[in-house]
Amino acid sequence: MVYRIYVEKKAGLDNEARGLFHEAVNLLGIKGLKKVRLFNRYDAENISAELFDYAVKTVFSEPQLDIATEEVNAPGAYVFAVEPLPGQFDQRADSAAQCIQILSQGDRPTIRSAKVYALEGTLTDADIAAIKKHVINAVESREASLDKPETLAVAYAAPESVATIDGFIGLDEAGLSELLGSLGLAMDLDDLKFLQTYFRDEEKRDPTITEVRVVDTYWSDHCRHTTFSTHLDHVKIDDPAVQAAYDRYLAARVEVYGEQKAANRPQTLMDIATIGAKVLKKRGLLPELDESEEINACSIHVTAKVNGEDQDWLLMFKNETHNHPTEIEPFGGAATCIGGCIRDPLSGRAYVHQAMRVTGAGDPRKPLNETISGKLPQRKLCQTAAAGYSSYGNQIGLATGHVAELYHDGFVAKRLECGAVVAAAPAYNVRRERPAAGDVVVLLGGRTGRDGIGGATGSSKSHNLKSLTTMASEVQKGNAPEERKIQRLFRNPDVTRLIKRCNDFGAGGVSVAIGELAAGLRIDLDAVRKKYEGLDGTELAISESQERMAVVVAAEDADAFIAFAEAENLEAYRVATVTEEERMVMTWKGKQIANLARSFLDTNGAVKHADVSVADGKTASYAGDSSLKEIAAGLKFASQRGLVERFDATIGAGSVLMPYGGKKQLTPTQAMAAKLPVLPGQETDQASLMAWGCDPDLLSADPFVGAQASVISSVAKIVAAGADYKDAYLTLQEFFEKLRNEPARWGKPFQALLGAMDAQLGMNAAAIGGKDSMSGSFLDMDVPPTLISFAIAPVAASQVISNEFKEAGHPVYLFGTPDLADYAGRNKCWDTFHALCLAGKVKAAWAVDAGGVAEAVMKMSFGNNIGFKAVPEAATLYGPGYGMIVAELTECCDEAVLVGYTTEEAAIAYGKETVDISELYKINANVLEDVYATGTVESEEKIPSLDHTGKAAIAPAIKVARPKVLIPVFPGTNCEYDSARAVMKAGADADIVVIRNLTADDV
Repeated sequence: MVYRIYVEKKAGLDNEARGLFHEAVNLLGIKGLKKVRLFNRYDAENISAELFDYAVKTVFSEPQLDIATEEVNAPGAYVFAVEPLPGQFDQRADSAAQCIQILSQGDRPTIRSAKVYALEGTLTDADIAAIKKHVINAVESREASLDKPETLAVAYAAPESVATIDGFIGLDEAGLSELLGSLGLAMDLDDLKFLQTYFRDEEKRDPTITEVRVVDTYWSDHCRHTTFSTHLDHVKIDDPAVQAAYDRYLAARVEVYGEQKAANRPQTLMDIATIGAKVLKKRGLLPELDESEEINACSIHVTAKVNGEDQDWLLMFKNETHNHPTEIEPFGGAATCIGGCIRDPLSGRAYVHQAMRVTGAGDPRKPLNETISGKLPQRKLCQTAAAGYSSYGNQIGLATGHVAELYHDGFVAKRLECGAVVAAAPAYNVRRERPAAGDVVVLLGGRTGRDGIGGATGSSKSHNLKSLTTMASEVQKGNAPEERKIQRLFRNPDVTRLIKRCNDFGAGGVSVAIGELAAGLRIDLDAVRKKYEGLDGTELAISESQERMAVVVAAEDADAFIAFAEAENLEAYRVATVTEEERMVMTWKGKQIANLARSFLDTNGAVKHADVSVADGKTASYAGDSSLKEIAAGLKFASQRGLVERFDATIGAGSVLMPYGGKKQLTPTQAMAAKLPVLPGQETDQASLMAWGCDPDLLSADPFVGAQASVISSVAKIVAAGADYKDAYLTLQEFFEKLRNEPARWGKPFQALLGAMDAQLGMNAAAIGGKDSMSGSFLDMDVPPTLISFAIAPVAASQVISNEFKEAGHPVYLFGTPDLADYAGRNKCWDTFHALCLAGKVKAAWAVDAGGVAEAVMKMSFGNNIGFKAVPEAATLYGPGYGMIVAELTECCDEAVLVGYTTEEAAIAYGKETVDISELYKINANVLEDVYATGTVESEEKIPSLDHTGKAAIAPAIKVARPKVLIPVFPGTNCEYDSARAVMKAGADADIVVIRNLTADDV
């Protein structure tokens, strides 16, 4: 029997319903709407009536907050329901089922959930259709029936075999082209011909559909970096600065490879991206670099003093983009962005302790009627992606130390959704060995479903008008509590010392996660546990997941490892064995459905070739604004506090910098810092410090100079926060348009990577990792050339410097040089600045970006309401100054330029311009208030603001802010129930923050 209950928040607590009402009236323009009511509907089966009634009051609802009814009592209202697409993970239903099972200590019931909307008012069919379009994203959800089903059981057609593509090895070019299109493959025709030749000449048979899908996944741009591995045959450069950098690249190749090997080695974007680190390593300038055959994340050695004892720690960091899934399903895509980022260092057995989020979008303030056909509105993308990322990070228990969003019209082509994480672990905990024949592969974590199939190949495609309705299976829903269990498991050195090698289930699923562990493998797909029946062997082979790991252990250690996992309520079981023969063999239902030579998989397909052209006459720089009010009112420099506060920076109690500083908590920080994640009872002052650099406007004007500035800016921000630039390491994120076969388009990433290389060699700071995303095109639109540099360095927590002015009467100096190419001059200035930091003479500092000194002193003043007065002889405060640092000192400094003094008067004074800090902050804060609210108002009043010219304008009413639900978890309590209950309690109405390991003293 199916039981049903509807749960509605009580009046005053119905934030989600009121938020939707405001959006429908103010954004969609539906003035006839009078009220929105919102119900969470639960259907339950395989449960007793008594247990269901008990669950209504303890799991499905909270009597103090909710109203639970058996029917939707909304006379006169238009009612409709929305449910997840079949195969999509439903976290609300899953959490409810877990809670009920924990309460009953019996079998887990079947639960389905849906969202029911009741719309009251005078509404037309067009009004209702507009609201439905706003709340239903066809990629992840659909309108649900209002009738109660007789059963929740789903009859899945169980396939018996995997098809062979008969006649494949005999197809002509036309036949191959037709097959390429009919299967929707990411590989191109040359790759398919290469595959045909292999099966015809080596295997002498036709391939199965599984083998074609597996190879397509392996060879996707996402997995093999096809674009970055393309051979650059002819290079034409008309820009002198780019030519000089290219000459340095050619010289670096000779230094690293030797003259003869350099002459025979192909030039590629990947080679340009990695040559800086290779040169610096060869020169002996990367002593902390940790090297192994595992490629999970960037890793360096750090000596940390823990409880007074020096310990060798591994500091790991990784950046990741989920641009493709976030563009089409922003909540799930952004959630899996942070989930995917976490799993890379996690698979390296490090504990992820801090996250950073840098995103790119079009102007989210634009009216919905300006949304391009085939696209979601930018506002919806921005808001829903923020909710997805913060939801996952807060649930898994990860502090988000820094959040920033970049705005550029080009990001309408495809959203940039980028995350970076920092992790650490004692080096002793990490065992690394090459797998040997007879070793066992254990699959750990969540089960497999159809969500996530095609994630790798989909990420390699540019979008078109049908993308929103044809890519549902490529987006998965992350299960943060499941991944958190793995984090907890991997903190135990008794567990991690059993692991020889580990790989996360990223794009490609079983085929890649397990396939990359060893040269020879026999994989039993029948052993892979499923979310539901009906999946065939191909689906089992390529479905990715956020919360699964493939772990290699010695055969004699497998049972012990599985026992450790089960103690954490994690499923773990054998799925493969390592073999002597270097082939990847997959069996399903007792039959081989894939048998591929490792040497063939490792070819990465047909070699690609391209020509490169770089023109001269590019715009040298972004011009910038020319008054304090213009800067304050500019979207580029707008306060993002409403966005940032959706994330929790306090989780784990290790954060050294909060996202906003000062007594008023209004000065944004430029970097994130956190102490290393030692175990309870241990103490350390050792911290990690991370910052980013990227200006899409400058990169669009000049990719070479823009990439230089990205790298320099990222390092400048950690220097301003107290780190030594000589300790900095980098990881790069590239995001470019689909390059096609056009030399000028290839010239953009080519010169950008040369600019990044130039900066690395100039500062002796190596990029030891990176990620490329080369599909940022939509019809005739392209993303801006985007190269984000993430810089990281170890630092003592006690030496970290925050950005806000501390005291009136202090001199304010400018360190650095405006010439980006003057590395020697900049390095010397940074050395001087760092010495002052160590001497305790720096009170506050800001790394200058596009907003110049004016933005720096303005935002430094917000936190403590301390003013600034420029000296008469100060150079212009306006215009960019990448790499320069504005610093509040306690004494004079002859090696820097005096620009002014901090003042008691709460105003910024420069020349004839004097503006109150409060006025500047109001202007700055109101730019994005309508998109990311910082407060709650009930009235329909309009609030005054300034437009981008600084003139008076009217902004819509502030939206309902998202509250946070804090879930304290005490030792000895049921953490699994508390975590699942947190999801039920908050859902989409609030951000969930699970605070673990609390004691009574903490409260």
